[in-house]
Amino acid sequence: MAKLVRERNHLMVRSTRIGFMLLGILTLSIMFPLMARADVGPKPSIVIDFIGLEGQTYYTTLLSNAKSTGPHSVLNEDSSYARYAEGDENYEVFLKFVEYHDADGYYFLQFFQDCTESNQFSWTYYPPKMFKILLYFPETDHFTVSDDVYERYAFDSYFTAEISDTGLSVERSYDYTAEALSLAIRIALTILAELAIALLFGFRERKLFHFIALVNVITQGGLNLALNIINYRSGALALVFFYILLEIAVVIVEAIVYTLYLEKGGVQPIPRWKPGLYALVANAASFAIGLKLAFWLPGIF
Repeated sequence: MAKLVRERNHLMVRSTRIGFMLLGILTLSIMFPLMARADVGPKPSIVIDFIGLEGQTYYTTLLSNAKSTGPHSVLNEDSSYARYAEGDENYEVFLKFVEYHDADGYYFLQFFQDCTESNQFSWTYYPPKMFKILLYFPETDHFTVSDDVYERYAFDSYFTAEISDTGLSVERSYDYTAEALSLAIRIALTILAELAIALLFGFRERKLFHFIALVNVITQGGLNLALNIINYRSGALALVFFYILLEIAVVIVEAIVYTLYLEKGGVQPIPRWKPGLYALVANAASFAIGLKLAFWLPGIF
């Protein structure tokens, strides 16, 4: 009997390691997704909020260290590449940006915006990765350019720029606090949903219930953390794609673990099919609940 127990425990440990190894491989693969490089779905963006320019007329662009990014490129001798033509609105402003020569050799890629009313600049389709911020004030016919070079740090990169007598002061303004709070809420809701289903499946013994709770903390915590990283780095389309793949991985891991432990870990005998079915139903339910909450409460997803 002791030998049988040791063999069962060894099998459980080995199977658990295999399951978590699978989850780890999938998680690592999403850290460097190839999918995000395809020319489909949402593209990275840069959003800059300006402080201290209220009431002033000004235009904004990002100067790039590369001569092109996506459809945006430096104006060359071929006039067909010009984004503006004589007679177009803001054509004179366009020429001002074209004539600007940056001391560090950064390029104007023919994209700019009038930020007078919004005090916000948004480049939502193939923005440059490395850039300087350039402002043009038509009323005084002068430029203000950032001294430093900035880098797109997330799929959607947010900055706040404050102008003063000394120039532009720029800081990242991604709301990490809100992201951490939403992550904690998602993990808690997911675990509560799966524990409620565990009760419906009759897993009421304290020992079994605590084990299910521990497994969910590990798997659902890892799943939601991975999804946050995906969304931060690659955006919503990659998030949906890998959400499905990672849910499948979690079902496999939990089914293996529950089958090996719950079947023998309780006082009352548990049918062999029940733990695996519970893993499938619980994760399907939490997946559906997650999608529904994402629609109802997009702020926490």
